[in-house]
Amino acid sequence: MAVFRLLSRPMLDDIPAYGDLFFLLQKGYPMSITAERKAALIKEYATVEGDTGSPEVQVAILTERINNLTEHFKGHKKDNHSRRGLLTMVSTRRSLLDYVKKKNVDRYTKLITSLGIRR
Repeated sequence: MAVFRLLSRPMLDDIPAYGDLFFLLQKGYPMSITAERKAALIKEYATVEGDTGSPEVQVAILTERINNLTEHFKGHKKDNHSRRGLLTMVSTRRSLLDYVKKKNVDRYTKLITSLGIRR
């Protein structure tokens, strides 16, 4: 909302242009993960070479996104739209963890200890 208020005023020398302001707002708290970080998570948690869809990889990516959103909410307490997405991600991760636990308890315990989900 503040971005639009700045655009309605005439731009002065001490007020950043819209592109600069948008870049500054986006750079603070990344709500998503970068492609490099996602590739690193896939490489670390893949069960076989080229594995991108195993439950372990999905849980690792969801955990990274959940952690990023949790940091985002420390500065944006009233962002309820993103909070709804966070709750959806948490329930999806819970379902995937239940699936892994049902199939193989050893994989489940290894996964939650490496991600630090259960304390």
